[in-house]
Amino acid sequence: MITAGMRIAVADGVGTPRSLFPALNRAAAEHGDLRLQLGWLPYAETGLDYSLFADARTVMSGWGLRAAVDAGTVVPVVARLSAAPSLLAGRLRPDLLVATLVRTPDGLKLPTEVSWMRGLIEAGVRTAAVISRTAPCADAGPALPEDEITVLGETDDAPREISFAAPTPEHEAICRHAARLVPEGARLQVAPGQLGAAMLGALRMPVQVDSGLLPEGVVDLDARGLMIGEPTAAYLVGSQRMYDWANGRRILHPIEVTHDLGRLSNGDPFVAFNTAVEIDAAGQVNVEGTAAAIVGGIGGHADYAAGATRSMLGLSMIAVSTTHRGRSTLVRTLSRAVSTPSQDVDVVVTERGAMDLRGMTRAERATALADMWGPAGIRED
Repeated sequence: MITAGMRIAVADGVGTPRSLFPALNRAAAEHGDLRLQLGWLPYAETGLDYSLFADARTVMSGWGLRAAVDAGTVVPVVARLSAAPSLLAGRLRPDLLVATLVRTPDGLKLPTEVSWMRGLIEAGVRTAAVISRTAPCADAGPALPEDEITVLGETDDAPREISFAAPTPEHEAICRHAARLVPEGARLQVAPGQLGAAMLGALRMPVQVDSGLLPEGVVDLDARGLMIGEPTAAYLVGSQRMYDWANGRRILHPIEVTHDLGRLSNGDPFVAFNTAVEIDAAGQVNVEGTAAAIVGGIGGHADYAAGATRSMLGLSMIAVSTTHRGRSTLVRTLSRAVSTPSQDVDVVVTERGAMDLRGMTRAERATALADMWGPAGIRED
């Protein structure tokens, strides 16, 4: 099935097909010219040896790829996540997709992530799959075309369980300010992590959840009676508790749906709640890393921020502590490239409060941000 020079895409997320990694390594070592296409990996998958491939690229640098990106064995492409389907249909179109699937009464479906994989399969990209006997299925789409899929076997590999530290009092303070700005019934985008958990915990009114990465906090939100309908997401990220809750629900959709700016900006008010590594005096956001280390990728940050600024009564929020490890997060010059431009930032929220930047000139925004950071000041290096 694998031939010389192939570009092979590996399905991403917590359900990436780990049982197929040894065969991929052997094929890469044998051929010497295989190219690897990756997506968002939240866990450092050491079973896949990126160095064996002639070229390894990712459309999103997830937490699990930090070491590989730092080492240069995987290179991130410059693209927002909404552009991934276009890239993978054109310039980076793979010859083969390897994925984990589940068998349902309706047929084969994707388990804990749909992302860009469904589009490739439906476009006729050859697919080699392993069927998981333990994964849940939250795929909202129809059964996949089985004539496009070669089933290589079955596995008991369960989706990775991803956990995060509990929110700190500072995170909770930030999110108390932010939650007050969310209209009742709004569509809310919130990412996994300490701030995301604190934000969902701070909500006191019902919302719709509309996120790329769906965090485990939605389980508690649902239990509190504050979740309207089913969430919309491209990936599940959590523990077995979340995967059990999500099983059988129509949650997961392709990126072509989840990250579509037209969909995001129309309908009920859309609120994007995101964080930053740094924000500069102009209000531009860096989410990719510090000068010393990669943190993540552009991902859907820019998509959701742009969608929220265009949404009637919506809001693009950036939530960030004024300091990190004793250093100000407000900088004169970003350590890396701009991930999200200043015009797609409506409100900045810190532990000191919320600053609404809408309608301000650039000079007014710079003054407002400096006031917001107060004693932390603007970092010059």
